[in-house]
Amino acid sequence: MKNPFSAIRVFVREMWDELLKCAWPTWAELGNSTLIVIVAAIIMGVFTSISDFSLYQVVDLLTSWVS
Repeated sequence: MKNPFSAIRVFVREMWDELLKCAWPTWAELGNSTLIVIVAAIIMGVFTSISDFSLYQVVDLLTSWVS
C-alpha cells in the first residue's frame, strides 16, 4: 500500500518548484496595477450609474405619456 503522505509531499514539492519559476511583479508594478484596477472599477461604476439613471428617466417619461 502506497503512503498517501508521500504523494502529498511530491505534489507540494512540484508545486513549489513551479511557483519559483514564475515571474512575480515588483512592489511598484503591483501598486501601479492595483491603481489601474481601482480607477477602472470607479469608471465602470460611474458609467453604470449614469446609464441606469438615464434609462430610468426614459422609461419614466414613456410611462408618463401612456398614462
